[in-house]
Amino acid sequence: MTRVYADMVADLFHYGHIEFLRQVSALGDYVLVGIHADDVVEGYKRKTILTMEERISCVAGCRYVDEVVPNAPLQVNAAWIEKNGIELVVHGDDMPDEQLRILYEIPMEMGIFRTVPYTKSISTTEIIRRCKEAKA
Repeated sequence: MTRVYADMVADLFHYGHIEFLRQVSALGDYVLVGIHADDVVEGYKRKTILTMEERISCVAGCRYVDEVVPNAPLQVNAAWIEKNGIELVVHGDDMPDEQLRILYEIPMEMGIFRTVPYTKSISTTEIIRRCKEAKA
C-alpha cells in the first residue's frame, strides 16, 4: 500500500481542490492530507476565511482522502515523512521551482516528490475576487 501525502490550505474548498486530490489519489492507495495552520498561511499568503476545523471537515469529506492531519508543516522534513509513513509527496505544479525546492527539498532528495497539474480555471483567490465584484 502506497501512502501519498499532500499538504494544502484548502480555504473555500472548491472543485480545483477536488481535482488536485483526485490526481493525488491516483498515485497511491492511501491519501494523507496535511492542512496548514491559520497563522502559517497568513504568514505567506493571506488570512484564511474558513477556520481550521471547517477546512479539515471539507477535506475529510472528499472521497479521495483517507486521513487529514491538522497543523501540517510548511516545509516537509524527514521527521514528518517518517512519523506519517509517507512514501510519496505531491504538490500542484502552480508553485515556482525555487519555492518548491525550499519547501520540498527533503522529499525531492529522497526521490519521492511529484507534481500534478494545477486547475487553472478556479482558485480561492478567484472566488474571493468574484465575491468582491458581486458585492460592488
